[in-house]
Amino acid sequence: MGLEMRVAVAEEEEVEAAPAAAPSAAGERVGVEIYPLSRYYFGAREAAGGGGGGRETAAGADRELRLKANFVAHGLRTSVHGVLLVELFDHPHVLLLQVRNSSFLLPGGRLRPGEQDVRGLKRKLSSKLSILGDQEGEVEVDEWQIGERIGMWWRSEFDALPFPYLLPHAPAPKECIKLFLVKLPVSRQFVVPRNMKLLAVPLSQIHNNAQVYGPIIAGIPDLLSKFSFNFIND
Repeated sequence: MGLEMRVAVAEEEEVEAAPAAAPSAAGERVGVEIYPLSRYYFGAREAAGGGGGGRETAAGADRELRLKANFVAHGLRTSVHGVLLVELFDHPHVLLLQVRNSSFLLPGGRLRPGEQDVRGLKRKLSSKLSILGDQEGEVEVDEWQIGERIGMWWRSEFDALPFPYLLPHAPAPKECIKLFLVKLPVSRQFVVPRNMKLLAVPLSQIHNNAQVYGPIIAGIPDLLSKFSFNFIND
């Protein structure tokens, strides 16, 4: 199956799993309800396997070899990530995972072969942010409200920077990265592995700051410009 067909199939599955929000009237933006950071509770648990940052944070030659082997076995790699928003000081903040006090990640990760976007993202969010965690490789999926897909990025090579479009000289990209808006409840507990931190970072800080946060996270404020933020403080 060619790349164009694979992408088309993925789009059809996603429409069924997470339909886009209804179109708003001309000139109006879709409203997003955001609750204060103070309504959320944070805890820690042992990391799966007792150590490192997991497959998503592996670096160097080992990671590249693993990506190549996965591409040969399964073709295009698809990763899904959630954009979770909270309010602090009357400004939207994005919840980011920090690994080893250095790199920043959006909660999420790669899909299993044949796994649908929404189901896979719920599994990954539970693995990274829930007390349910990852027991012997199996994750009990927590309840998450997955909203519309707000962005889509492509990696032309295993070690290349992602772009928000397919490069003309790279007809066979190695990874497709999808970002979904996740609607948080009025309150909940987040429990992350001890080797990670969950931080609330203001949009103003990550905007165009690819040097620190990478191109995908740094582009989130632009992706959110079509929404209006409704801060719920009651």
